[in-house]
Amino acid sequence: MKSGYQHGGVDITHTKAFLTSLSAMVAETTTFPIDLIKTRLQLHGESLSSSHPTSAFRVGLGIIREQGALGLYSGLSPAIIRHMFYSPIRIVGYENLRNVASVDNASFSIVGKAVVGGISGVLAQVIASPADLVKVRMQADGQRVSQGLQPRYSGPFDALNKIVRAEGFQGLWKGVFPNIQRAFLVNMGELACYDHAKQFVIRSRIADDNVFAHTFASIMSGLAATSLSCPADVVKTRMMNQAAKKEGKVLYNSSYDCLVKTIKVEGIRALWKGFFPTWARLGPWQFVFWVSYEKFRKFAGLSSF
Repeated sequence: MKSGYQHGGVDITHTKAFLTSLSAMVAETTTFPIDLIKTRLQLHGESLSSSHPTSAFRVGLGIIREQGALGLYSGLSPAIIRHMFYSPIRIVGYENLRNVASVDNASFSIVGKAVVGGISGVLAQVIASPADLVKVRMQADGQRVSQGLQPRYSGPFDALNKIVRAEGFQGLWKGVFPNIQRAFLVNMGELACYDHAKQFVIRSRIADDNVFAHTFASIMSGLAATSLSCPADVVKTRMMNQAAKKEGKVLYNSSYDCLVKTIKVEGIRALWKGFFPTWARLGPWQFVFWVSYEKFRKFAGLSSF
């Protein structure tokens, strides 16, 4: 497959990066309320005051009751900023690495694609981690408001400033290791599964390279990504949400400490907290993103992903 270099590599790569960002922003805006509910569910249970059972429906209803419908989009701006960096690096990076690893995509193994997907996800996440941190903190702020507390941040730039002042520049990469673990697993499942599932549908003549093939592949990739990444996502969310107190104490000392404490206090099933909201978001997100991206590539005169 030569799509990455067929009309002058650099220009083509820039075009793909722009189209990826555009598609990701559309998908993120469409599915953001579900991501917010997922984050709140993953944070639920950290304090004794929130130890009672809850559900995605109750969390969503509570957000609307306390903050109004716009509360469902709390933290959207850093999420959009994050995807301006994260998605182009992982998607375009995956395609370029795939082209280097194998001349023929149809014969490239699922294992090879999984490794390439994981590597591209890790590279993208390291760069986008500060924006991801701000997004999680701002999403969690809504929970503070519902408890009658003042929000910590007035906006994404205020959050960046306060995090750097209170926790140092390195504080912007708090939770980067569980973030990397999650990114590897998500992209290993998402990119490899989408790519392989789409090729399977086309080769088996179930459908041509069209919306049906893209929809089927996106559903499969969403399931794979959610199943693999949910435990790391829970740990990542909790690690990124905690801010050091004045005395320097934190709830979790490391990703492993967070993992152990979560299982000990809430049971192993807590590692899949927010699974259905995560899948409910990843499914539509994948559909909106891949259908948009494939269409945008076609309009731009590029070959299919």
